[in-house]
Amino acid sequence: VAPSTPVCEVPSSAMTGTVVQLSCKETEGSPPSEYQWYKNGVALLEKTGTGSARAANITYTMNKKSGTLLFNTVTKNDTGEYFCEASNGIGLSQKCSVKRMQV
Repeated sequence: VAPSTPVCEVPSSAMTGTVVQLSCKETEGSPPSEYQWYKNGVALLEKTGTGSARAANITYTMNKKSGTLLFNTVTKNDTGEYFCEASNGIGLSQKCSVKRMQV
């Protein structure tokens, strides 16, 4: 079954230095969808190891299975327009509407 349009939860504003979690979920896809987050239209990298993540200055953890995007400490650099895409290899992938987060 192709995924349905996911529901994205993105806070409209966040305080610098706080923990912020963005979530993305759809319920109809079978097999279960994997989720990819985008910021300002660019796919976010999945954190693989502390070394590469530090080098790329990644301050978040993206879980493709659960659809969460977790910022341990948000900075002004994390301000932007976010959306996620659900895909399970069947039918077209589905995106939620873009939501802006202001830090």
